[in-house]
Amino acid sequence: MSVDTEAVSEPGWEVDPDDEWGVAVITTVGRQLRLRREAVGMRAADFGKAVGYGEDMVYKIESGKRIPRPEFLDRADEVLSAGGLLAAMKEDVDKVRYPKRARDLAALEAKAVELLSYGNHHVHGLLQTEEFMRALMGSQRPKLSLTQLEQAVAGRMARKEIFQRSPVPELSFVMDEVTLRRPVGGMPALHRQLQHLLEIAELPNVQIQVMPTDRWDHPGMGGRIQVLKFEDGTAVGRMDDGYGGRPVSEPKQLRILELRYGSIRAEALSPRESAAFIRQLLGET
Repeated sequence: MSVDTEAVSEPGWEVDPDDEWGVAVITTVGRQLRLRREAVGMRAADFGKAVGYGEDMVYKIESGKRIPRPEFLDRADEVLSAGGLLAAMKEDVDKVRYPKRARDLAALEAKAVELLSYGNHHVHGLLQTEEFMRALMGSQRPKLSLTQLEQAVAGRMARKEIFQRSPVPELSFVMDEVTLRRPVGGMPALHRQLQHLLEIAELPNVQIQVMPTDRWDHPGMGGRIQVLKFEDGTAVGRMDDGYGGRPVSEPKQLRILELRYGSIRAEALSPRESAAFIRQLLGET
């Protein structure tokens, strides 16, 4: 079935020029597409018409300037009689279509046996509904392009696989009260976000705590803190107001992060109290 080229003016995703591995993968995919097309003697314009994309977009994909969508590779495989060769590239393409930062974080989360996270700006990405994250990312300035927005949302949604892992990791989240009151995306979106938090909080491996705004002794005023622990006993962490915001893995640095996180958890509402607090907020939205 052909794709309406007027309706799909920007098929595919942009390539991050600083993502060396991603650039290499997409360049290889594009080269294989071009070689296969030329081998069957098909002009770019005819090929584009057959797959439902414009000639210019075909050249962008073949030159490694655009990341092809999965349906493009499926259709290209069929049109060029590639016998599954092109369609098989979807697995590699799927990995690089997410921003490098999201891939790096997802890779660490996929190996973690324990995650500790405190946030005072917004609901943690792993806990966000798609509606909430889309509105949150859409509020950035300068504004993201539609392609960048879709790419960022897809990358964050992919990280949610951590909830389906086996064995399941232990996940601890502490969020400032204000993150649960700010109506990102509007009050209906906030209502659904609060409902989602209550559902996630019921998972046996998840603890969600709320830091009330009336806590005067608050060790998290410096910003976000995150620690990921791995099966081999190693860990990596970071905090906004320390070490330049860079990830750290030295035992001394990690002890400071864990000390601060432990103090935050002690000042926050308990998981049971937090669930009751979220239900109260839910009734107000």
